[in-house]
Amino acid sequence: MRPYQWSKNLFVLAALVFAAGARREEGGTLAREHWLPSLCAFAAFCLCSSAVYLLNDVLDVEKDRAHPEKRKRPIAAGELSISAALVAAALCFSSGLALAFARAGGEPAVAILAGYGALNVAYSLHLKRIVLVDAFCIAGGFLLRLGAGGVAAEVTVSRWAFLCTLFLALFLALNKRRAELALLGDGSASTRPSLQHYTVPFLDQMVSVLAACTIVAYTMYTVDPDTAQKFGGGEALFWSVPFVAFGIGRYMVLVQSGKGGENPARILLGGDGWFLINTLLWAAVTGYALFAH
Repeated sequence: MRPYQWSKNLFVLAALVFAAGARREEGGTLAREHWLPSLCAFAAFCLCSSAVYLLNDVLDVEKDRAHPEKRKRPIAAGELSISAALVAAALCFSSGLALAFARAGGEPAVAILAGYGALNVAYSLHLKRIVLVDAFCIAGGFLLRLGAGGVAAEVTVSRWAFLCTLFLALFLALNKRRAELALLGDGSASTRPSLQHYTVPFLDQMVSVLAACTIVAYTMYTVDPDTAQKFGGGEALFWSVPFVAFGIGRYMVLVQSGKGGENPARILLGGDGWFLINTLLWAAVTGYALFAH
């Protein structure tokens, strides 16, 4: 079920920032009826994403056994039966849909989660074999997370936030492909077919472009008039931009030096000290911008 990957579902909670700002404009605070549905949406995505991981590991069991790291996963290692994994996947996904319907936005939230499931099934069955399409499928999952958070918090998410999420997700996905190429070398195509169409120079060019796009989109988000209203003028949030730029640069250093990239979640959860410190500083500046005015 990969609980360490649940950190990706924090994008669901990003909409709470907009909700908090909107309630402050109205002279109120972020009440229980706003944050509880968001937390339920986060939990629903954790259940559904775990179902996706289980299904993906069942479909890729033979390829995973040829991978130096993935062969240690329970299904590939023979520690978990395929039938048990499929039953667990069905239970997780149905539970996530039920939770979304009851506590995280009703039918719109269920539709988003169903779309997330359909996208990932298509990805696991075929789309992950197509160059670039595989990365855009991953990015689509992050956009759906952000959208689900907006539905749960009953707030409109900034278009700049959607663009920043898109570029950041593509940046992470293509960095992962680069790390896999470096790790697997000539044997990469046997574990991930799309890798035979990627090259390190191409990925480095794409990653550089996406890094710039992410920083620009985030900067535009911080100075957007709608964001400024929610952050008490937006001036404090603007000073979080250097931390975003440093984080992206630090991540590129880790990937290109072979010290990370194949598993972004582990880096985010403390795999690199400088990256973790920078993330905490960004969170501190963002929190100050939201609540200190």
